[in-house]
Amino acid sequence: MVRRILLGSQLRRLRESRGVTREAAGYSIRASESKISRMELGRVSFKARDVEDLLTLYGVTDPAERDALLGLAREANVAGWWHSFGDVLPGWFQTYVGLEGAASGILGYEVQFVPGLLQTEAYAHAVVTRGQPDAPPSEIDRRVALRLERQKLLVAERGPEFQLILDEAALHRPYGDREVMRGQLRHLTEMSEHARVTLQIMPFSFGGHAGESGAFTLLRFPESDLSDIVYLEQLTSALYLDKPEDVRQYRRVLDRLRADSPDPAASRELIGKILRDY
Repeated sequence: MVRRILLGSQLRRLRESRGVTREAAGYSIRASESKISRMELGRVSFKARDVEDLLTLYGVTDPAERDALLGLAREANVAGWWHSFGDVLPGWFQTYVGLEGAASGILGYEVQFVPGLLQTEAYAHAVVTRGQPDAPPSEIDRRVALRLERQKLLVAERGPEFQLILDEAALHRPYGDREVMRGQLRHLTEMSEHARVTLQIMPFSFGGHAGESGAFTLLRFPESDLSDIVYLEQLTSALYLDKPEDVRQYRRVLDRLRADSPDPAASRELIGKILRDY
């Protein structure tokens, strides 16, 4: 997904620098203007022949530059590991998993439950079962396995920075039995001490706060060509916001939530207090 976006943005810049319209670019590859738009947004796969023809149209003749862009096209068409979970992974969430895996920073706010990247296996099983009450056990197991596979990013050598504001409500809302919740709270404490994880709890005692719009995730990328993306999950789909003003508003909310929540050490103490009550 990220490679598609990168290639698309480079093709767009080349087209604009040559003053070529999308309609003319589409004609050169026997396609519509809308397909060029989807290609430049990274929303479709790339055929090598199409990329070659566009590069020729845009006057890219240097072999090294052409090879680099064609190599990017080949990489963009390689299926990610998550495609093996296609039976339990909706298309709109495949996009998120691909972006998550390429991000250098994952920042979020969650209120309903502990997010997937920090769930224990038992807690994840309880969450998935609650959300998919009619699913057969084999499907539940596949969904949990996918979640555990995603978690490997946090301990990868070049994994992202993960900053989470978790509403205290999520720590009190039980998923599974008391032992499941105790295990999940202990896991949160342990993960909060990881070098690349910053966990803060927004306590009940603060009252109303900036997260009134609900849960969201902001993804940052190391490539300068990629803007930050805000991910908003819905029941049967998701929104991906990348307009600068939209992203700025969500970034401001995160900044306010971080400023108004206890620091990581105090947040661990709060988790410990709740754990003792279990």
